Parts: sequence; structure tokens; C-alpha cells
Amino acid sequence: MTSASSLNAARRARDLAALAEGEVVDVLVVGLGATGAGVALDAAARGLSVAAVDAHDLAFGTSRWSSKLVHGGLRYLASGQFGVAHESAVERGVLMERTAPHLVRALPFVLPLTPLVSGSAAALSMSAMLAGDLLRLTARTPRAVLPRPRRLSTVETLRLAPALRSYGLRGGILSWDGQLADDAHLVTAIARTAAAHGARIITRCRALALAGDGADVRDELTGAEHVIRARAVINATGVWAGGLADGVRLRPSRGTHLVLRAETLGAPLSGLHLPVPGTTGRFALVLPQDDGRVHVGLTDEPADGPIPDVPRPTEAEIGFLLDLVDSALEVPVRRADVAGAYAGLRPLLDGPGGRTADLSRRHAVLTGGNGVVTVVGGKLTTYRRMAQDAVDAAIEGRGLAAGPCRTARLPLVGAAPELGRLTAPPRLVRRYGAEAPAVVALAAEDPSLLDPVAPGSSTIGAELVWAVLHEGALDESDLLDRRTRVGLVAADRRAALPSARRALANAPTATGSR
Repeated sequence: MTSASSLNAARRARDLAALAEGEVVDVLVVGLGATGAGVALDAAARGLSVAAVDAHDLAFGTSRWSSKLVHGGLRYLASGQFGVAHESAVERGVLMERTAPHLVRALPFVLPLTPLVSGSAAALSMSAMLAGDLLRLTARTPRAVLPRPRRLSTVETLRLAPALRSYGLRGGILSWDGQLADDAHLVTAIARTAAAHGARIITRCRALALAGDGADVRDELTGAEHVIRARAVINATGVWAGGLADGVRLRPSRGTHLVLRAETLGAPLSGLHLPVPGTTGRFALVLPQDDGRVHVGLTDEPADGPIPDVPRPTEAEIGFLLDLVDSALEVPVRRADVAGAYAGLRPLLDGPGGRTADLSRRHAVLTGGNGVVTVVGGKLTTYRRMAQDAVDAAIEGRGLAAGPCRTARLPLVGAAPELGRLTAPPRLVRRYGAEAPAVVALAAEDPSLLDPVAPGSSTIGAELVWAVLHEGALDESDLLDRRTRVGLVAADRRAALPSARRALANAPTATGSR
């Protein structure tokens, strides 16, 4: 599928030219985060002609700033959002078993029973974990995919999380959830799968105004303005949706994460749930990654005012997360230990309640008076269902002839059985699946492409070249901040810039890819 799914500068130019010359598509999608890319895939897989545009890049907005988790809905169960919880558990199973098993793995989590966790709180937490396992059962996800929660001894708890303070530790509660290799990489895989089904995926193309039959757009690379004609238009721009559709009321909240080196936390083998003081059922998360980093998050703070392209964490939020981590660790984590930090904005529907943390994570599909369909709310885990509902609304509202939704069983690029038999490094298999050997093969004539792009980085030069040839990367930021996540640590990004520039300058052209 690689050739058909390949995104690159040459394909972008051809696709935009075809649309600018008057090609009319069945569905125009605006926004290429997880939901927008999911809409493009859903519509294309039903046999509709599709164009999808984004003012910036794939996964430029909220989709790349998540906790990298595919949630089973436990938090939503605790707040009484039973429908949302069940939907999350079902969609987690879809990703882990059928559509992206190479990108999502089971991650163990430990809730350490420190002196701050009372006996009654521990019992309540264990009950909640068992309820989460019941959600897994109702979603028909096998126990072989997500094991049963259980109590841990103190020795077992410290083996999984060596940095925990041993004094007063009474063991822990072990549970499981899904973890993405990379949220931005998931979006890229969805967009490429849509492209393989004929969708025109065009980044750096800003929608200026939407109507029921198309959009005025501007090519951000040249400044040229065009009209794209379509039989249906779907606005999937997340926190920016209100700027393109009247009547959409959002209350964005900011979620901040810290990035630490794994050695700072004793190289944990599991994630951690750390209770947030003064709340019930809210936890900070400590999330080990495959790249030698650990992410710590996350906050839930109102994000008032204009929506920035790239949100920034506040020092207060960073301090809050450090305090939470220090409450459970033997050795404090200092501000100087923070290698990076990032923040994302959740596109929450406005509703009653004083705190954004109390707002529902349910998504909504709204059809404006001009016929434009807008999909808002929701979360990364349920992107596929959000896309399905949006395409259903567009088909019904605009009278399109299309087949049924197929995406619950449609593998994304790289998904394949027997991935363990591939002759490629395991880390690359976890990112690229069946395409991992092709990534390695790029180094056949230039072995230096197997070298890390920065000291201590797990990313190699071949991944940057692959991103230029097949993943639509157009500049250094695309390469370092989204196709790979080197840029989450500023020092690593600076060290990797020469490799990114070489990849852009030396990657062979792919004018034949379609």
C-alpha cells in the first residue's frame, strides 16, 4: 500500500491543482487532526470522492498534545458518563485488535498505596479498576489484550516503579490501558490510509470561508487563493471550529504535560496513577515512552481568550505537576529536571458547571443553516466514531449515495499479522508496523541513516527521509515536531536540525507516488 498511501510535496501539488482547476468532490473535510483525518478515511472508504485540507500540517493541533493514551473510559465511568465510557472502551478495542495493533500496546499502571491514600480510598480505587475491567468485558476486548487488575505487594510495586518512596508504601493496584506509540503518528497513519483510498490530503491549505457547497481556501506555500467545490463540507477543526461555523460554543481547557528523562524516575516499567489532592477519581499520570522519556500530566485549566496555534504551559501548571510527582517519590524532581513541557487545548462543548473538568467529553455533530456539518467535542480515543457520525450526517443532509461505514475493521497502513517476524528493530516495528523493513532499507546506500538524529535519541535518519517521501513532511518542523517527536525536548531538536535539513535536501523525489 505504500505507493498508493504515500504523501509528499509532489502529490500535494497535483492534488491541489486538480481541485483548483474545478474538480468537484463529494466531501470536503477541513482540519487534519485525528477526527478530520478519520472523516476523510471514513468517507473515502464508503466510495465517496474526498478532499481534506489543513491550514498547517497533519496533527498540528490538539491531536499531538495528548497523553498518548487510548483510554478505556474509566474516568468517564466515575463521573457518571456511562455512554461515553462504553464508547471509549469499544473504540480502544477497535484500535488495539483490528485497525492499529502496531501503534497501540497494553500499558500497565500502578496506583501506589502511599500514606496519602487511605484504606477506604484504596478500596474505592480497586472497585473502580474492577469496573473498568467490566467495561473491557462489555466492549468484548479479550483479557489476553488487557489483563485483569489486581493488588500488588510492596516489592512488586517498587520493581515496576523504583523511584517511589518506600516509607509507608502498602503496595499498589495494577491496572491496564492502551498506549499509543505516538498520537501524531496515528494521525499520519489515518491520513495515509485515506489517501490510499483516493482522498486528496492537502496540508498548508487554509480554509478562509465555508459554505454548504465548498470553501474559499488559500495555499499557504504560495499565497494563491482558490475555490474548492464539494457536495458536502465537514468542519473538523477542533478548538478553531467556531471561527468557521456560527453557533458553535466551546469552552477549551488546557492540558499540560511535562517531559522527563526516564533515568530521572528510575526508568519505570509501568505508568503511575497519582491521586490529585482534594478530588475524587482524578489522577495525574506518569507515562513512560519508548523513546527514553517519561511524560507527566495532566492539568485541566480553562483556556480563555484567543486560541493560539501552539498553546504554552504556564509555570504554575508545571509546578503543580512537579508537586504531585514529588508527593510519591523518594527523590524530588526539580524544575531543572524538566526536559520539556507541552500543552494542548481540549475542544469541549460549552455546558453547565463551573470547571472545565466537569464538562462532558461527549462529541456532537451540528449542521449549520448553510449545510456545513461541524463535529466537535470528544477525544482522541473516539476519533473513529466521531468521524462516522459526521459522515453519516453529511450523507443524510446532502443526499449523497454511499456505502456503510467500514472503518471499524479497516486496518491502517502498517497494520498486519505476524509483525513479530519482521526483520527490523522492534522500536521501528512498533511505529511503522509492516513498513518498518522499508524504512530500514532506505539506509542501504547510506548507512549513516541508521544513526540517531541527536545524541541519545531513538529516532534515526531513515525515519526523517521516510517522512519526506511517504508521510507528507514539507519542512523541519513537520519532521521534528510531528512525524517524529524529537522536538518535545528543545536541546534534542537543536541537535537534530542538521539531520532534518539533510533529509529535506537529499531525499529522492517521489513524483511517481500516487
